[in-house]
Parts: sequence; C-alpha cells; structure tokens
Amino acid sequence: MSLSAIAKTTSESADKLLIGLHGWGANGQDLAALAGYMPMPGVKMLFPDAPFPHPEAPGGRMWYSFPTGYDFQSDHDFEQQADLQESRQLLKAWLGQMAEETGIPPERTLVAGFSQGGAMTMDVGLQLPLAGALVLSGYSHSAPAPHPDLGPLLMVHGRQDQVVPLARAHQSRDALTAQGVDVTYKEYNIGHEISPVVLQAVLMFCQRLAAKV
Repeated sequence: MSLSAIAKTTSESADKLLIGLHGWGANGQDLAALAGYMPMPGVKMLFPDAPFPHPEAPGGRMWYSFPTGYDFQSDHDFEQQADLQESRQLLKAWLGQMAEETGIPPERTLVAGFSQGGAMTMDVGLQLPLAGALVLSGYSHSAPAPHPDLGPLLMVHGRQDQVVPLARAHQSRDALTAQGVDVTYKEYNIGHEISPVVLQAVLMFCQRLAAKV
C-alpha cells in the first residue's frame, strides 16, 4: 500500500515543498481546498490521504482509530495499535519517495498537520531535518523524537477547542521545547478549526521560512 495525494503548485520551477496531513475523518481534499489561500510562489504542495477509511464519515480517512468514546482526557497507549504502526511506516516511506520524486530534500520541506494529522507530524515528520513544521489543533500520541537539525515549529490551538483540550497542546509544546525545538506557540479564541486567523499565522510562518531556505 502507498499513499495517494493531491498536488497543488504555483509554478513549474517549485524548489520547496509543503506537505499537509489532514485530520480524523477528513481527506487530502480537505486541506487542499485551502491551498488557494496560501500564495507561496515556488512552493509545491502535496496533500496525502490517510491510509484507512473512516468507519463513519463517507469518503473520510484516518491515520488510526480511537477507542470508543475516547475524549483525550485519559491516557491511551496508541503505540500498541497496529493501524498507527502501519501509518507510521507508510508515511515515512511516502515522505522519502516524495523527496526522491520531486528532488526537494527535507531541508527545503515543511510538514503541516491538523488534529490527528498534527499528531502524525509530531510523530513522523519531526524525525526529519525539515525546514520547519506546523501543528494545528494537534496533540501527541507518542513521545516526540525530533531530529537535531529540525527547523522551527509553529503550534496553533484554539482556547475553545471542543475536541482536543488546550492542555494537550500545552503538554506537546512543553515536551518539544524541553528537547530544544524552536517552538512558536499561538492560541486564539476559536474551536477545533482552521480559521482565517490561523491561516494568516500559517501563511506568515511559511513565507518567512520559505524566504530562508
């Protein structure tokens, strides 16, 4: 099995890469629809579908399942789940494949993830020497192991997030900061969403990094 992805590009000479990982029950199109609000010349964008069909959302995908009734308030050992282990392997392989196919190395790549996609970004993406990464309304499902040459990380969370509690964002921020990651953390009075204010913060962060790599 390999991941399929939607590609968006602003020019044929793109020499930078932005990869967006969607959340639980969405799909690659969910984030690809936002590409038009992200004017970044020279940046190719890829939005892969998670490998597993969502059991309740028609057309939706997931990186792994949640226990019935899970609400992020209690601990759960996601590490033992076979679907997470398979998604890890597939995403790692796909990221390597995209670097080869596009000729754009991790050092010129940004990985962004929303919600469960943010968890996959922190789990898999941060192991690479990325130019930078973004976690939007995300959480950690495993202990982070960031690459020593990882670039800056932007974390954004809503104070009224009704899905992933704000405390989970604080835990992830503090754990990564303690490991020496250059974390920029922002909170807004929003829920579990990518609002215009979040898009603006994302665009400014990506444009700033793109100008440096």
